[in-house]
Amino acid sequence: MLATIEFTVTAIVCLISAVVIQRIFVKERARGRDVKAIEGIKWFGLAIFVWGLGAAINLVLSSGLGWSSGHKILIYVGVLVSLANSLFILLSLPSIEHKKSRGIVVRMIERFSTKEFILLYSGVLGMIAFVYIATSYSNPQISNNFIWLIDIPISILVAISLLYELNKAFTSRQMKFMYLPTFALFVLILVAVTHRIIPQDRMVLVIDQEFWTLAGSITAISFKFLFILLFSILLYSWKFLSEKEQQQSLADEYASENDVLKEQLSQIELANESHLDTIKNMKIELKQLREASKVVLSDRQKEVLGTLGYFGNERSYPEIAEHMNISLDGFQTHIHQIKKILNISGSGGKEQLIHYAKENNFIQYARVKNDR
Repeated sequence: MLATIEFTVTAIVCLISAVVIQRIFVKERARGRDVKAIEGIKWFGLAIFVWGLGAAINLVLSSGLGWSSGHKILIYVGVLVSLANSLFILLSLPSIEHKKSRGIVVRMIERFSTKEFILLYSGVLGMIAFVYIATSYSNPQISNNFIWLIDIPISILVAISLLYELNKAFTSRQMKFMYLPTFALFVLILVAVTHRIIPQDRMVLVIDQEFWTLAGSITAISFKFLFILLFSILLYSWKFLSEKEQQQSLADEYASENDVLKEQLSQIELANESHLDTIKNMKIELKQLREASKVVLSDRQKEVLGTLGYFGNERSYPEIAEHMNISLDGFQTHIHQIKKILNISGSGGKEQLIHYAKENNFIQYARVKNDR
């Protein structure tokens, strides 16, 4: 009766938990998370699924076919389930994130690819299991519990590695209060291992049979439930911290971009100030250049230039000089000085003077009489 209850409860809880965990893995992968970072979720889910599948098989064989708990096939199935569970837990250990040094088991696992480790694990333990099964199957003198010797070292190794990695992970997450349940899980695994390896017919000589059976069932259920609980806490703490770290990383990235933009804005403002200063200086220099290049003529020179512009090419220098009642030499002297001031030279000097006088409104200074 106790075995039936144990198998039923284990099958229901483990299979449901495995489905939920695998759904979490699928959702995390669909969100674009790094598969390597979330691969541990998949392996933990498979480990729990194997427990549930093994319990379901045991329930069918024991309740449906009426096999006793000590039947060789049931024990062989139990060993196979335990070995598969240990394999999946070992594969999940590298995904337990923490900043401490990795245990020797994890470092050894990381030396191989997943496929290589599965083949190595299955090959070595498969050969050992074959020897054990061939030795014990047809030999009634060998206890059925003898086959559990294959699983005992692996289970203890997994328990120690799991204890180490979980404690390091909870320490990194500031969750040292989880040391106690983690250690309790380790103790329960050791008790379950002890219950497997010690033959029941030997143990009843020391402890009451019902108590021994009850202790075995409670231990088997308890350490599975505690394992699921610890993994769920670890999963959600990992998820929470991962999202927190992602948000912090995003905030740091925005802060960094903001600093860069501020620096660029500062450089642009400095560049603008520099350009404004340059433009201001250029305006000053242009003003100074205009002032320096400004033509300064005497009233008489303005009158000569204006009269020349007024008559243009219609009259010659002597005619214009006569019109102004000045000598030709005096007129030409003024023309020579004006050319020098305006920097006019060459054969077309007269035309240039006429053009300059008209363009700069020197006609207003012309001496005009009504005799034109």
